[in-house]
Amino acid sequence: MSLKHFHIVFLVFAILCDAAFWLWMHFMPEDAAAAGAAPLKNYAGLLCLALLFYGVWYVIKKMRTIIV
Repeated sequence: MSLKHFHIVFLVFAILCDAAFWLWMHFMPEDAAAAGAAPLKNYAGLLCLALLFYGVWYVIKKMRTIIV
């Protein structure tokens, strides 16, 4: 696996983990508050969007050189 492929796989897992963290804080606010993570809700959502846009930009930028 090349470094480009690893980068894409890492981005996908990072987006999934961050989205799951945001969803947990969104749908279970009592548990998130008890864990002390409630103030991170907005940052998790913004980070998920930023990672998503970066992932799309990276794939479009590297599309010509990525060998499937």
